[in-house]
Amino acid sequence: QVQLTESGGGLVQAGGSLRLSCAASGPTFADSGMGWFRQARGKEREFVGVIISTGTRTNYADSLKGRVTISRDNAKKTVFLEMNNLSPEDTATYYCAATYYFPTTNRDRYYSWGQGTQVTVSS
Repeated sequence: QVQLTESGGGLVQAGGSLRLSCAASGPTFADSGMGWFRQARGKEREFVGVIISTGTRTNYADSLKGRVTISRDNAKKTVFLEMNNLSPEDTATYYCAATYYFPTTNRDRYYSWGQGTQVTVSS
């Protein structure tokens, strides 16, 4: 299994950018695709993107393509989410999660989740 801890959330102005980190521990990280989801208040958790275990391929939500980049440092067991040109609609709790089913967008295919980090975008 893998344990995940997100960090880097906070208050961001509209038009700005964010960089979130997800630190992993446990033996399965190297074999897992790592995804990011987000959940706004009152809405379902939605897929943001996922990166394959080797870091060589990614899959992003169509609505976010061009604004989001996911990367990983396997030596440091850390995954990153970068998003630019933020708007208040990006306000949400952001979660990282692990999967064996890259490039799945289905949250039921993710076997481990972090506790989330809140991002608030002010207008």
